[in-house]
Amino acid sequence: MAAPVDGTAGVRGHREFDHELLDDAPALAARDPGGMLRAIASAGAQVREAAALTAETDLSGLGEEGRPRAVVVVGAGTAARTGDILATVAGPKCLVPVLTHRSVEIPGWIGAADVVIAVSASGRSPEALASAEAAGRRGARLVAIGAPDSPLQGVAERFRAPYVPIPRRGPARANLWGLTVPVLLAARTLGLVKVNEADLAETAQRLDLEADRCRPTAESFVNRAKTLALNLAGSVPVIWGDSPLAHVAALRFGDMLSANARYPVVTDALGEAGRGRVGLLDGVFGALAEAARDIFADPDIDGETTTPQRLKVVLLCDGGLADEDGRAAQASDHRASVVQEIAEKRGVDVGILTAEGGSALERLASLVAATDFASVYLGLGHGLDPMAVPAVTELKEQLRKA
Repeated sequence: MAAPVDGTAGVRGHREFDHELLDDAPALAARDPGGMLRAIASAGAQVREAAALTAETDLSGLGEEGRPRAVVVVGAGTAARTGDILATVAGPKCLVPVLTHRSVEIPGWIGAADVVIAVSASGRSPEALASAEAAGRRGARLVAIGAPDSPLQGVAERFRAPYVPIPRRGPARANLWGLTVPVLLAARTLGLVKVNEADLAETAQRLDLEADRCRPTAESFVNRAKTLALNLAGSVPVIWGDSPLAHVAALRFGDMLSANARYPVVTDALGEAGRGRVGLLDGVFGALAEAARDIFADPDIDGETTTPQRLKVVLLCDGGLADEDGRAAQASDHRASVVQEIAEKRGVDVGILTAEGGSALERLASLVAATDFASVYLGLGHGLDPMAVPAVTELKEQLRKA
Protein backbone atom coordinates (compact mmCIF):
# COMPACT_ATOMS: atom_id res chain seq x y z
CA MET A 1 0.00 0.00 0.00
CA ALA A 2 1.34 3.43 -0.91
CA ALA A 3 2.46 5.81 1.81
CA PRO A 4 -0.33 8.05 3.13
CA VAL A 5 -0.32 11.75 2.41
CA ASP A 6 0.31 13.83 5.53
CA GLY A 7 1.52 17.26 4.46
CA THR A 8 1.21 20.76 5.80
CA ALA A 9 -2.37 20.98 4.55
CA GLY A 10 -3.40 18.27 7.01
CA VAL A 11 -4.40 15.82 4.28
CA ARG A 12 -4.24 12.20 5.36
CA GLY A 13 -5.25 8.90 3.81
CA HIS A 14 -4.29 6.59 0.98
CA ARG A 15 -5.50 6.05 -2.56
CA GLU A 16 -5.97 2.30 -2.20
CA PHE A 17 -9.08 1.05 -0.44
CA ASP A 18 -8.63 -1.29 2.53
CA HIS A 19 -11.26 -3.96 1.82
CA GLU A 20 -10.57 -5.90 5.02
CA LEU A 21 -11.17 -2.90 7.26
CA LEU A 22 -14.95 -2.86 6.91
CA ASP A 23 -15.40 -6.13 8.80
CA ASP A 24 -13.06 -5.08 11.62
CA ALA A 25 -15.28 -3.04 13.96
CA PRO A 26 -12.49 -2.03 16.40
CA ALA A 27 -10.34 -0.80 13.51
CA LEU A 28 -13.27 1.16 12.10
CA ALA A 29 -13.73 2.86 15.47
CA ALA A 30 -10.04 3.71 15.61
CA ARG A 31 -10.21 5.32 12.16
CA ASP A 32 -13.26 7.36 13.19
CA PRO A 33 -11.99 9.38 16.18
CA GLY A 34 -14.60 12.10 15.71
CA GLY A 35 -17.45 9.61 15.77
CA MET A 36 -19.06 10.25 12.40
CA LEU A 37 -20.61 6.76 12.36
CA ARG A 38 -22.13 7.46 15.75
CA ALA A 39 -23.43 10.85 14.57
CA ILE A 40 -25.05 9.28 11.50
CA ALA A 41 -26.63 6.61 13.70
CA SER A 42 -28.32 9.30 15.80
CA ALA A 43 -30.68 10.27 12.94
CA GLY A 44 -33.72 8.65 14.53
CA ALA A 45 -33.05 10.41 17.82
CA GLN A 46 -32.69 13.67 15.89
CA VAL A 47 -36.21 13.28 14.48
CA ARG A 48 -37.69 12.75 17.93
CA GLU A 49 -35.75 15.57 19.55
CA ALA A 50 -36.49 18.05 16.75
CA ALA A 51 -40.20 17.17 16.85
CA ALA A 52 -40.29 17.81 20.61
CA LEU A 53 -38.41 21.11 20.34
CA THR A 54 -40.64 22.30 17.51
CA ALA A 55 -43.73 21.42 19.56
CA GLU A 56 -42.41 23.73 22.28
CA THR A 57 -42.14 26.60 19.77
CA ASP A 58 -45.26 28.62 18.99
CA LEU A 59 -45.66 28.44 15.21
CA SER A 60 -49.34 29.34 15.19
CA GLY A 61 -48.67 32.87 13.94
CA LEU A 62 -47.37 31.47 10.64
CA GLY A 63 -50.80 30.31 9.59
CA GLU A 64 -52.88 33.20 10.91
CA GLU A 65 -52.48 35.26 7.74
CA GLY A 66 -53.60 32.43 5.49
CA ARG A 67 -51.88 30.87 2.52
CA PRO A 68 -48.59 32.61 1.57
CA ARG A 69 -47.62 33.55 -1.96
CA ALA A 70 -44.44 31.46 -1.68
CA VAL A 71 -42.32 29.63 0.88
CA VAL A 72 -38.58 30.23 0.64
CA VAL A 73 -36.18 27.99 2.56
CA VAL A 74 -32.82 29.71 2.85
CA GLY A 75 -29.48 28.22 3.85
CA ALA A 76 -26.35 26.60 2.49
CA GLY A 77 -25.20 23.01 2.24
CA THR A 78 -27.21 20.66 4.44
CA ALA A 79 -29.47 23.50 5.58
CA ALA A 80 -30.48 24.18 1.98
CA ARG A 81 -31.07 20.49 1.37
CA THR A 82 -33.96 20.71 3.88
CA GLY A 83 -35.73 22.96 1.38
CA ASP A 84 -35.32 20.34 -1.33
CA ILE A 85 -36.84 17.76 1.00
CA LEU A 86 -39.78 20.05 1.78
CA ALA A 87 -40.44 20.64 -1.92
CA THR A 88 -40.39 16.88 -2.55
CA VAL A 89 -42.67 16.00 0.36
CA ALA A 90 -45.08 18.81 -0.61
CA GLY A 91 -45.15 17.41 -4.13
CA PRO A 92 -46.36 18.86 -7.43
CA LYS A 93 -49.92 19.33 -6.16
CA CYS A 94 -48.83 21.88 -3.56
CA LEU A 95 -50.70 25.14 -4.20
CA VAL A 96 -47.76 27.30 -3.09
CA PRO A 97 -44.29 27.41 -4.69
CA VAL A 98 -41.61 26.00 -2.39
CA LEU A 99 -38.20 27.43 -3.28
CA THR A 100 -34.71 26.82 -1.96
CA HIS A 101 -32.37 29.80 -1.89
CA ARG A 102 -28.63 29.34 -1.35
CA SER A 103 -27.23 32.86 -1.62
CA VAL A 104 -26.76 35.93 0.58
CA GLU A 105 -28.31 37.94 -2.25
CA ILE A 106 -31.99 38.04 -1.33
CA PRO A 107 -34.51 37.96 -4.23
CA GLY A 108 -36.10 41.38 -4.60
CA TRP A 109 -39.61 39.96 -4.89
CA ILE A 110 -39.71 38.53 -1.34
CA GLY A 111 -42.13 40.59 0.73
CA ALA A 112 -45.01 40.59 3.19
CA ALA A 113 -46.97 37.97 1.23
CA ASP A 114 -44.24 35.33 1.63
CA VAL A 115 -42.85 33.01 4.29
CA VAL A 116 -39.09 32.73 4.78
CA ILE A 117 -37.62 29.76 6.67
CA ALA A 118 -34.00 30.52 7.57
CA VAL A 119 -31.98 27.41 8.43
CA SER A 120 -28.43 27.13 9.75
CA ALA A 121 -26.97 24.33 11.88
CA SER A 122 -24.51 26.76 13.46
CA GLY A 123 -26.88 29.71 13.47
CA ARG A 124 -24.12 31.72 11.87
CA SER A 125 -24.31 31.13 8.12
CA PRO A 126 -24.30 34.38 6.10
CA GLU A 127 -27.10 33.08 3.89
CA ALA A 128 -29.52 32.44 6.76
CA LEU A 129 -28.62 35.64 8.61
CA ALA A 130 -29.01 37.85 5.54
CA SER A 131 -32.35 36.25 4.67
CA ALA A 132 -33.72 36.53 8.17
CA GLU A 133 -32.76 40.21 8.29
CA ALA A 134 -34.33 40.91 4.90
CA ALA A 135 -37.50 38.98 5.72
CA GLY A 136 -37.91 40.90 8.96
CA ARG A 137 -37.37 44.29 7.31
CA ARG A 138 -39.77 43.53 4.46
CA GLY A 139 -42.53 42.25 6.72
CA ALA A 140 -42.43 38.63 5.50
CA ARG A 141 -43.45 35.89 7.89
CA LEU A 142 -40.23 34.46 9.30
CA VAL A 143 -39.30 31.29 11.13
CA ALA A 144 -35.68 30.43 11.92
CA ILE A 145 -34.03 27.11 12.81
CA GLY A 146 -30.53 26.64 14.17
CA ALA A 147 -28.23 26.32 17.14
CA PRO A 148 -29.38 27.71 20.50
CA ASP A 149 -28.05 31.11 21.59
CA SER A 150 -26.72 31.88 18.11
CA PRO A 151 -26.75 35.08 16.01
CA LEU A 152 -29.67 33.67 14.03
CA GLN A 153 -31.71 33.34 17.20
CA GLY A 154 -30.90 36.94 18.00
CA VAL A 155 -32.21 38.09 14.62
CA ALA A 156 -35.41 36.04 15.04
CA GLU A 157 -36.03 37.48 18.50
CA ARG A 158 -35.47 41.00 17.26
CA PHE A 159 -38.27 40.56 14.73
CA ARG A 160 -40.41 38.56 17.18
CA ALA A 161 -40.28 35.53 14.91
CA PRO A 162 -40.43 31.91 16.13
CA TYR A 163 -37.07 30.21 16.56
CA VAL A 164 -36.56 26.45 16.87
CA PRO A 165 -33.29 25.78 18.77
CA ILE A 166 -31.71 22.57 17.45
CA PRO A 167 -28.56 21.45 19.30
CA ARG A 168 -25.69 20.89 16.92
CA ARG A 169 -23.87 17.60 17.30
CA GLY A 170 -20.94 17.26 14.93
CA PRO A 171 -20.73 18.81 11.47
CA ALA A 172 -23.84 20.21 9.84
CA ARG A 173 -24.09 17.32 7.37
CA ALA A 174 -24.63 14.93 10.31
CA ASN A 175 -27.64 16.99 11.47
CA LEU A 176 -29.87 16.71 8.40
CA TRP A 177 -32.88 15.27 10.23
CA GLY A 178 -32.68 17.66 13.15
CA LEU A 179 -32.92 20.56 10.71
CA THR A 180 -35.48 18.97 8.38
CA VAL A 181 -38.21 18.16 10.90
CA PRO A 182 -38.85 21.79 11.98
CA VAL A 183 -38.98 22.86 8.33
CA LEU A 184 -41.65 20.23 7.62
CA LEU A 185 -43.65 21.12 10.73
CA ALA A 186 -43.55 24.83 9.85
CA ALA A 187 -44.92 23.93 6.42
CA ARG A 188 -47.60 21.79 8.07
CA THR A 189 -48.71 24.81 10.08
CA LEU A 190 -49.19 26.58 6.75
CA GLY A 191 -51.26 23.66 5.46
CA LEU A 192 -48.74 22.75 2.75
CA VAL A 193 -47.79 19.20 3.81
CA LYS A 194 -49.59 16.36 5.56
CA VAL A 195 -46.86 15.17 7.88
CA ASN A 196 -48.33 13.85 11.11
CA GLU A 197 -46.86 12.46 14.31
CA ALA A 198 -47.25 8.90 13.04
CA ASP A 199 -45.18 9.74 9.94
CA LEU A 200 -42.44 11.19 12.12
CA ALA A 201 -42.50 8.20 14.46
CA GLU A 202 -42.27 5.75 11.55
CA THR A 203 -39.46 7.75 9.99
CA ALA A 204 -37.53 7.73 13.27
CA GLN A 205 -38.07 3.98 13.56
CA ARG A 206 -36.87 3.50 9.98
CA LEU A 207 -33.72 5.48 10.71
CA ASP A 208 -33.13 3.38 13.84
CA LEU A 209 -33.62 0.21 11.81
CA GLU A 210 -31.16 1.34 9.14
CA ALA A 211 -28.64 2.32 11.81
CA ASP A 212 -28.85 -1.21 13.18
CA ARG A 213 -28.66 -2.85 9.74
CA CYS A 214 -25.68 -0.68 8.75
CA ARG A 215 -23.86 -0.76 12.11
CA PRO A 216 -20.07 -1.32 12.14
CA THR A 217 -20.43 -4.79 13.72
CA ALA A 218 -22.73 -6.04 10.92
CA GLU A 219 -20.62 -7.90 8.35
CA SER A 220 -20.43 -6.75 4.74
CA PHE A 221 -22.56 -9.54 3.28
CA VAL A 222 -25.57 -8.48 5.38
CA ASN A 223 -24.78 -4.76 5.55
CA ARG A 224 -26.01 -2.90 2.47
CA ALA A 225 -24.04 0.25 3.33
CA LYS A 226 -20.76 -1.69 3.50
CA THR A 227 -21.63 -3.56 0.30
CA LEU A 228 -22.28 -0.27 -1.45
CA ALA A 229 -18.99 1.18 -0.21
CA LEU A 230 -17.09 -1.88 -1.43
CA ASN A 231 -18.71 -1.65 -4.86
CA LEU A 232 -17.91 2.05 -5.21
CA ALA A 233 -14.29 1.83 -4.03
CA GLY A 234 -11.88 3.17 -6.65
CA SER A 235 -14.63 4.26 -9.04
CA VAL A 236 -16.28 7.42 -10.31
CA PRO A 237 -19.79 7.11 -8.83
CA VAL A 238 -22.81 8.04 -10.93
CA ILE A 239 -25.92 8.30 -8.76
CA TRP A 240 -29.33 8.57 -10.41
CA GLY A 241 -32.69 8.76 -8.62
CA ASP A 242 -35.81 7.48 -10.36
CA SER A 243 -38.29 9.91 -8.75
CA PRO A 244 -38.18 13.41 -7.21
CA LEU A 245 -37.80 11.76 -3.80
CA ALA A 246 -35.00 9.47 -4.98
CA HIS A 247 -33.37 12.42 -6.76
CA VAL A 248 -33.12 14.30 -3.45
CA ALA A 249 -31.57 11.17 -1.92
CA ALA A 250 -29.09 11.05 -4.82
CA LEU A 251 -28.12 14.69 -4.24
CA ARG A 252 -27.64 13.98 -0.55
CA PHE A 253 -25.48 10.94 -1.39
CA GLY A 254 -23.36 13.18 -3.61
CA ASP A 255 -22.95 15.66 -0.74
CA MET A 256 -21.80 12.94 1.61
CA LEU A 257 -19.49 11.19 -0.87
CA SER A 258 -17.71 14.49 -1.51
CA ALA A 259 -17.33 15.39 2.16
CA ASN A 260 -16.81 12.03 3.87
CA ALA A 261 -15.01 10.05 1.16
CA ARG A 262 -13.63 12.91 -1.01
CA TYR A 263 -14.95 11.20 -4.14
CA PRO A 264 -16.00 13.09 -7.28
CA VAL A 265 -19.57 12.16 -8.08
CA VAL A 266 -22.23 12.71 -10.74
CA THR A 267 -25.82 12.99 -9.48
CA ASP A 268 -29.04 13.56 -11.38
CA ALA A 269 -32.65 12.54 -11.78
CA LEU A 270 -32.90 9.38 -13.84
CA GLY A 271 -35.32 11.10 -16.21
CA GLU A 272 -32.77 13.83 -16.91
CA ALA A 273 -29.96 11.31 -17.41
CA GLY A 274 -31.46 10.41 -20.77
CA ARG A 275 -31.07 14.01 -21.91
CA GLY A 276 -27.30 13.63 -22.12
CA ARG A 277 -25.63 12.26 -19.02
CA VAL A 278 -26.31 8.67 -19.96
CA GLY A 279 -23.62 9.39 -22.57
CA LEU A 280 -21.10 8.97 -19.76
CA LEU A 281 -21.53 5.23 -20.24
CA ASP A 282 -19.86 5.51 -23.66
CA GLY A 283 -16.94 7.64 -22.48
CA VAL A 284 -13.40 7.28 -21.23
CA PHE A 285 -14.58 6.25 -17.76
CA GLY A 286 -17.29 3.95 -19.09
CA ALA A 287 -17.16 1.63 -22.08
CA LEU A 288 -13.69 2.81 -23.19
CA ALA A 289 -12.24 2.11 -19.74
CA GLU A 290 -13.79 -1.36 -19.70
CA ALA A 291 -12.42 -2.10 -23.18
CA ALA A 292 -8.90 -1.22 -22.02
CA ARG A 293 -9.07 -3.38 -18.90
CA ASP A 294 -7.28 -6.73 -18.90
CA ILE A 295 -9.57 -9.03 -16.93
CA PHE A 296 -6.77 -11.63 -16.71
CA ALA A 297 -4.17 -9.23 -15.28
CA ASP A 298 -2.72 -10.25 -11.90
CA PRO A 299 -1.02 -7.35 -10.07
CA ASP A 300 1.03 -9.82 -7.95
CA ILE A 301 2.55 -11.36 -11.09
CA ASP A 302 2.42 -8.58 -13.67
CA GLY A 303 3.11 -5.71 -11.30
CA GLU A 304 1.06 -2.55 -10.92
CA THR A 305 -0.57 -1.35 -14.12
CA THR A 306 -2.22 1.97 -14.81
CA THR A 307 -5.87 1.59 -15.80
CA PRO A 308 -8.45 4.27 -16.47
CA GLN A 309 -10.82 5.16 -13.66
CA ARG A 310 -14.13 3.35 -14.06
CA LEU A 311 -17.74 4.40 -13.60
CA LYS A 312 -20.05 2.71 -11.13
CA VAL A 313 -23.74 3.47 -11.50
CA VAL A 314 -26.07 3.42 -8.50
CA LEU A 315 -29.80 3.66 -9.15
CA LEU A 316 -31.83 4.89 -6.18
CA CYS A 317 -35.38 3.66 -6.69
CA ASP A 318 -38.48 4.92 -4.92
CA GLY A 319 -40.32 1.71 -4.14
CA GLY A 320 -43.49 3.61 -3.21
CA LEU A 321 -43.69 5.69 -6.38
CA ALA A 322 -47.13 5.36 -7.91
CA ASP A 323 -50.11 7.35 -9.03
CA GLU A 324 -53.70 6.19 -9.01
CA ASP A 325 -53.30 3.78 -11.89
CA GLY A 326 -49.66 2.90 -11.32
CA ARG A 327 -48.43 4.40 -14.59
CA ALA A 328 -45.73 6.52 -12.93
CA ALA A 329 -44.29 3.48 -11.16
CA GLN A 330 -44.32 1.43 -14.35
CA ALA A 331 -42.60 4.17 -16.33
CA SER A 332 -39.95 4.58 -13.64
CA ASP A 333 -39.29 0.85 -13.38
CA HIS A 334 -39.01 0.57 -17.17
CA ARG A 335 -36.57 3.49 -17.38
CA ALA A 336 -34.39 2.00 -14.63
CA SER A 337 -34.37 -1.39 -16.38
CA VAL A 338 -33.39 0.17 -19.71
CA VAL A 339 -30.56 2.21 -18.17
CA GLN A 340 -29.31 -0.88 -16.35
CA GLU A 341 -29.31 -2.89 -19.58
CA ILE A 342 -27.47 -0.15 -21.50
CA ALA A 343 -24.83 0.15 -18.76
CA GLU A 344 -24.25 -3.59 -18.45
CA LYS A 345 -23.82 -3.91 -22.24
CA ARG A 346 -20.87 -1.56 -21.84
CA GLY A 347 -19.43 -3.44 -18.89
CA VAL A 348 -20.38 -0.77 -16.37
CA ASP A 349 -21.49 -2.14 -13.01
CA VAL A 350 -24.94 -1.08 -11.78
CA GLY A 351 -26.14 -1.24 -8.20
CA ILE A 352 -29.78 -0.73 -7.20
CA LEU A 353 -30.95 0.58 -3.85
CA THR A 354 -34.72 0.53 -3.34
CA ALA A 355 -36.55 2.66 -0.80
CA GLU A 356 -38.54 0.99 1.95
CA GLY A 357 -41.46 2.25 4.00
CA GLY A 358 -44.92 3.73 3.62
CA SER A 359 -44.82 7.53 3.70
CA ALA A 360 -42.64 9.60 1.42
CA LEU A 361 -40.60 10.75 4.40
CA GLU A 362 -39.94 7.21 5.59
CA ARG A 363 -38.91 6.06 2.10
CA LEU A 364 -36.54 9.01 1.81
CA ALA A 365 -35.08 8.14 5.21
CA SER A 366 -34.38 4.56 4.14
CA LEU A 367 -32.33 5.75 1.15
CA VAL A 368 -30.53 8.55 2.96
CA ALA A 369 -29.56 6.43 5.96
CA ALA A 370 -27.99 3.63 3.94
CA THR A 371 -26.07 5.98 1.65
CA ASP A 372 -24.92 8.17 4.55
CA PHE A 373 -23.34 5.11 6.17
CA ALA A 374 -21.86 4.00 2.83
CA SER A 375 -20.11 7.35 2.37
CA VAL A 376 -18.51 7.09 5.80
CA TYR A 377 -17.36 3.49 5.25
CA LEU A 378 -15.87 4.49 1.91
CA GLY A 379 -13.90 7.31 3.51
CA LEU A 380 -12.69 5.14 6.38
CA GLY A 381 -11.52 2.52 3.91
CA HIS A 382 -9.19 5.13 2.42
CA GLY A 383 -7.82 6.13 5.82
CA LEU A 384 -9.72 9.42 5.87
CA ASP A 385 -11.26 11.01 8.94
CA PRO A 386 -14.84 11.77 7.83
CA MET A 387 -15.19 14.46 10.50
CA ALA A 388 -12.19 16.49 9.34
CA VAL A 389 -12.24 17.91 5.81
CA PRO A 390 -9.06 20.04 5.56
CA ALA A 391 -9.99 21.73 2.28
CA VAL A 392 -13.32 22.91 3.71
CA THR A 393 -11.63 24.22 6.85
CA GLU A 394 -9.00 26.00 4.80
CA LEU A 395 -11.61 27.57 2.53
CA LYS A 396 -13.63 28.88 5.48
CA GLU A 397 -10.51 30.32 7.13
CA GLN A 398 -9.40 32.07 3.96
CA LEU A 399 -12.86 33.54 3.36
CA ARG A 400 -13.05 34.66 6.99
CA LYS A 401 -9.76 36.51 6.59
CA ALA A 402 -10.99 38.18 3.42
